[in-house]
Amino acid sequence: MKAKNIYICITASLLIMTTGCKKFLDQQVLGQYQNDNFFTNDANAILAVNAAYSPLTFTDPSSNAIWVLGDLASDDAIKGSSDGDQSDFLSIQQFVINPNNAAVEAVWKRYYDGVFKCNVVTDGLTAGNTAVSATVKSDVIGQAQFLRAYYYFNLTVAYGDIPLHLKVETPEELQSPALPQAQIYAQIEKDCTAAAAVLPTTRTGVDIGRATKGAALALLAKTYLFEQKWALAASTAQAVEALGVYSLLPTYADNFKAATKNNAEAVFSILHTSGLVPFQGNNLNAWFAPRSLNGYGFFLPTQNLVANFETAPGGTVDPRLDYTVARAGTNYFETPFDPNWSSTGYVSKKHAQPLSEIPLTTRGDGNLNYQAIRFAEVLLIEAEALNESGNSSAALVPLNKVRKRARESYLHDNSLPGFGTIPAGLLPDITVTDAATLRDIIRRERRSELALEFHRFFDIIRYGSAYASNALKNKPNFSYAANQFFPIPASERQTNFKLGK
Repeated sequence: MKAKNIYICITASLLIMTTGCKKFLDQQVLGQYQNDNFFTNDANAILAVNAAYSPLTFTDPSSNAIWVLGDLASDDAIKGSSDGDQSDFLSIQQFVINPNNAAVEAVWKRYYDGVFKCNVVTDGLTAGNTAVSATVKSDVIGQAQFLRAYYYFNLTVAYGDIPLHLKVETPEELQSPALPQAQIYAQIEKDCTAAAAVLPTTRTGVDIGRATKGAALALLAKTYLFEQKWALAASTAQAVEALGVYSLLPTYADNFKAATKNNAEAVFSILHTSGLVPFQGNNLNAWFAPRSLNGYGFFLPTQNLVANFETAPGGTVDPRLDYTVARAGTNYFETPFDPNWSSTGYVSKKHAQPLSEIPLTTRGDGNLNYQAIRFAEVLLIEAEALNESGNSSAALVPLNKVRKRARESYLHDNSLPGFGTIPAGLLPDITVTDAATLRDIIRRERRSELALEFHRFFDIIRYGSAYASNALKNKPNFSYAANQFFPIPASERQTNFKLGK
């Protein structure tokens, strides 16, 4: 059968490996190829999978608007800036959402583009392809399967029932109905399982940032969690831990520093590098910075989020709060924070860098990674799944590991007041074994630990109608029945007629 023509556009801007790859990654490949003509050697196979990473990046936060769907729709953050700047993002926050919404369309297009790039790889590296070495073929296919699963996970938690494309399709084949979410999850499980079977446990050198066995297992555990397959979620999270390559960093804040970004807690990271042409920097650094510091002033934390962080009897707050949020009486990195910079009185710090690293003149060219999956989340998946499966006592172990690391930041971060001594009563180990009470504790812990990492709205929805209606009670337009998923974009319905009107 004649191979399908595939358009592959690969430039250095699509390749998000470390700077040690620059000379190799700067080679451009542009044009029309057939499978047989492109997948002719190891180097081209690697180029193709590198392209499949590109939609993950935050070089343009308006087109990778997962932060809008994941957090502005939640109780953790508001849009910020001025009302007229990215007004469609404000519509997400206020739940006045139509199928033409820019953020709704952006995430759909970008993540399905990622799916397409993965399918280019899996279509091109057939069993009969002997031009690519067996080792490279296996690794590249595994990466593509993991990435396709990651894209589909985000698409289905955002949009619910969606089309499933598993190959490079003709225009006729692209006319595809939306399949039930259960079928999308089943494919994610299949891809993660296949990827975990072939991907290496660790990466070194220029391969740091590529998908690993642990990343595939962690995404599989998270998928099981969202499906409420509690026993599988717990055992798969435990399998990640059993690999022996991940650990919690002694200081929570080091997860969000460029100097310590490729670390033992990073299960899967979206890599960014400053100063490259084509551009590969993290532009969230500009979008989330205050306008007074040459930023755009988006993504402002809410008082509701701040109140979620626990306070010790003596008044000391969970140190994760000040690692996450700038507030009155604290610094925004090296600069004293002015609450007037923000309409909520708070500014996000997790995706921003100090001026000593990225000066005002290059504010948008950050080199901070986005930590898509951290080991702390894996532990919280394990805790939640164990509790929901009736093993609340066992759930305390991973839960308390996360809390212990948070409070022991006082033993490792000399910038904290009273460094060297943990404040009395701060984030004590949880001993409660009543499942309902522990459920609330785990949910609160997950919110604090993963605050402003673009997960919150999807958690709110999976917790169910009662939880969501209470969490979003200050959003009068929110309806669980109507808003648990974002609408399929109008532009997609106009081209894929099997989706209906």
